[in-house]
Amino acid sequence: MKFNKAVSGSRRKNRKRHFTAPSHIRRRIMSAPLSKELRTKHNVRSIPIRKDDEVQVVRGHYKGQQVGKVVQVYRKKYVIHIERIQREKVNGATVNVGIHPSKVVIVKLKMDKDRKSILERKARARADLAKGKHTEESIMETS
Repeated sequence: MKFNKAVSGSRRKNRKRHFTAPSHIRRRIMSAPLSKELRTKHNVRSIPIRKDDEVQVVRGHYKGQQVGKVVQVYRKKYVIHIERIQREKVNGATVNVGIHPSKVVIVKLKMDKDRKSILERKARARADLAKGKHTEESIMETS
């Protein structure tokens, strides 16, 4: 369902904008959810993925418990390459398998001052959203 009048609801236009998106918008599209521990710690649900983050694949053929480091973020193809997730080609060479960032969970973030400021900004925005909401306790106090 479409809420914003300034944004097209057309499948054709949305696909065009997705596949011709510039790099800075592809970064935002290539966000990955955080693990439950990181989500409670930082109060943020997802963040754009980055080269040295540690991730766990949760969907598809390569899903499992092993954690791998992101080797490359391939924005042109909308995929990431993870440390030990490779396949063998017919000629014997091994190549990294591309996995979409929405199909992984970030287990460990590579922190620097920019990343920290992004997390603080997103957490602050989330706290502002929850400010006006009523909880069961507040309802019980008034009645």
